[in-house]
Amino acid sequence: MAGVRIRDVAHRAGVSVGTVSNVLNRPGDVSPDSVERVNRAIEELGYVRNDAARKLRAGVSTTVGFVVLDGQNPFFTDVVRGAEDEASSHNLAILYGNTDEDVSRERMYLDLFEEQQVRGVLISPYGDIHPRLERLRARGIAAVLVDRFSGDGRFSSVSVDSVAGGRMAVEHLIETGRRRIAFVGGPFEIQQVRDRLAGARVAAENAAVHVDVEVIATDATTVEAGVAAGARLMQRSRADRPDALFAANDLVALGLLQALVVDGRMLVPDEIALIGFDDISFAAAAAVPISSMRQPSRMIGRTALRILLEETADHDLIPRQTVFLPELVVRRSTDPAAPSAGPGRGR
Repeated sequence: MAGVRIRDVAHRAGVSVGTVSNVLNRPGDVSPDSVERVNRAIEELGYVRNDAARKLRAGVSTTVGFVVLDGQNPFFTDVVRGAEDEASSHNLAILYGNTDEDVSRERMYLDLFEEQQVRGVLISPYGDIHPRLERLRARGIAAVLVDRFSGDGRFSSVSVDSVAGGRMAVEHLIETGRRRIAFVGGPFEIQQVRDRLAGARVAAENAAVHVDVEVIATDATTVEAGVAAGARLMQRSRADRPDALFAANDLVALGLLQALVVDGRMLVPDEIALIGFDDISFAAAAAVPISSMRQPSRMIGRTALRILLEETADHDLIPRQTVFLPELVVRRSTDPAAPSAGPGRGR
C-alpha cells in the first residue's frame, strides 16, 4: 500500500504513534503484546519506514533552527552569533528566522523547521509557545527557549533575569536623585517587557523615598517606537514630564534620545535621565552615550546551543533553567561624570 504512514500503523494496531515509534526504535521499552500488534499491522499495511527521516529525527541532521523575536535588534544578532560559534565547533549550521514579533511568522518558521527535521530548535518566543514546542518534541525535535525563562519548567531555557535588571536600572535612577520615572516599552505580550516593568516597580516600592513609575506604552521595541514615544513626551509641559526614562531596550532608548535631544532640545541627563537594556554597541556610540543593563548575549547563544545538543543526545534529560544576571553599565545619559566615550562603568 503506497503512502502508508506511521499513524496508519498506529490506528491499525490500536496503539499510539509514540508506541509505534518505540517499537521501531526501542522495542525493549514496549510490552511484547504491543510489539506483536505493531509488527502485524506493519506487515498487513506494507509499511516501509523512512530511514532517512528516522536518522534526522534521531539527531543526525546537521542543521539547527533558530527563531528570534526581532532580527533588527543587535542583541539578537549577537545571540545568534554565539550560537553559530558553538554550532561550528560541532560541524552544524544555523537556519535563522526572524518573527518580527508576529505570531503567524513564528508559526511559519516552526512549521518549516519541522518539515526540514532539524536537529533541534532555539527560539525567543512571542506569547505562549509551549503547545507548539510540545508538538516538535513529539516528533523527536528538542527545543530550548532563548531570552525567555520557562516558568513551568517544561522546556530548558537560557535567559537573563529581567526582573532583577529592571530593579537595578531604576535603583540606579533613584540613586542619581530621580523621582518621576517613566517606563517606556511594549508590547506587553513580550515577557521580557513585562518583567522589566515589574522590576522597575519593585525598585520604586522598596525605595526609602516616594518614587512614581509611569508607563508609556509602545507598540514595538524599535527605534521608531522610541521616537514616537519621545515626541508624545515633548508635547507635555516641562512640569508634567518625568525626570527619568527607563526604556525596555536600547533601540527604544535610542529613539527617545533622538526625539528628546535632537528634536526636542532637552538636556540629558540634566533635565531627564535615560537608561536602556541590552547594552548593544550603538548605546555607547550615541550622541549622548546611553547607560544600559548589559546582557551576555553571545554567552546566551552558546549556552543555549550546548543545552540543545545535550538534549538531542539524551531525550530523558530533565529540563534546566539557566539564568544570567545583567550588569549595570553607567554612561553619560544618567551620570554627567561618566566618560563621554568607551564602554562605560560596569557595576
